[in-house]
Amino acid sequence: MNPIATIVFSAAALMASTAHSAEVELWRLDCGEIEVRDLSLFSDTYNHVGEKRTLTDSCYVIRHDQDYMLWDAGLPAGLLGAKLDPSAVLAPTLAKDIPTQLAEIGLKPEQISRLGISHNHFDHVGQAAFFPQATLMIGAADLTQFKGDPLPFAVDPAFIKPWLDGGAKVDAISGDRDVFGDGTVTILSTPGHTPGETSLLVRLAETGPILLSGDVAHFEEQFENRGVPGFNFDRAETLASMERLTGIAKALNATLIVQHDAKDIAKLPAFPKSAR
Repeated sequence: MNPIATIVFSAAALMASTAHSAEVELWRLDCGEIEVRDLSLFSDTYNHVGEKRTLTDSCYVIRHDQDYMLWDAGLPAGLLGAKLDPSAVLAPTLAKDIPTQLAEIGLKPEQISRLGISHNHFDHVGQAAFFPQATLMIGAADLTQFKGDPLPFAVDPAFIKPWLDGGAKVDAISGDRDVFGDGTVTILSTPGHTPGETSLLVRLAETGPILLSGDVAHFEEQFENRGVPGFNFDRAETLASMERLTGIAKALNATLIVQHDAKDIAKLPAFPKSAR
């Protein structure tokens, strides 16, 4: 075959291989809320002193053709129906667990094949054990922290016991990861809040690109005032990750969703509606 014919053949083969574009769909789940009585805890720049706010705890289901991924696993099911402690600085509660919400869209927990976790804090892994058949996808540095002594702030290995015991599959991620190999869903390395913190880029055909923040920020104002929680792992890395997310959002004209910000998650359809 001459060189020109080879090029033509290769181009045709490439077009054929990409002719099928995966159908991607995104649902936003309610995975709890946290009433914050002193919002200044989330800013080391003396912003929000004396302010209170209720932070959302959102999780997401992503359908890639007939493959399902859960992004973050919310507050523990033990907080279901919990009354808010009036004396606590941070008071979490959960109205509905993840399996109940999955049933509303015709899914069973065992259909979740991938469990992507933005980071290792209890409010993002709380219901992970409902999905032991799923491959746990988590930043390698965050996975290591589950084995720490003493354990870091908000890290409890009991929530991912099936994976730590070796009975469930773990994919420890370093850097970025193209989840399905076609660029539609990408786990992004955004360390700072924790050493292995990640965010998620989902490219939807109709809605456009969606950026799910993890805890790079807890509410939109942090991008403007550069306030960083004192309990973050690394301040400089947090700020660099903020810059990365806002840069990606600008370059791709993506919608940035801060997962703990009620105003931000409202940019997506209310469950059980989905974004495509």
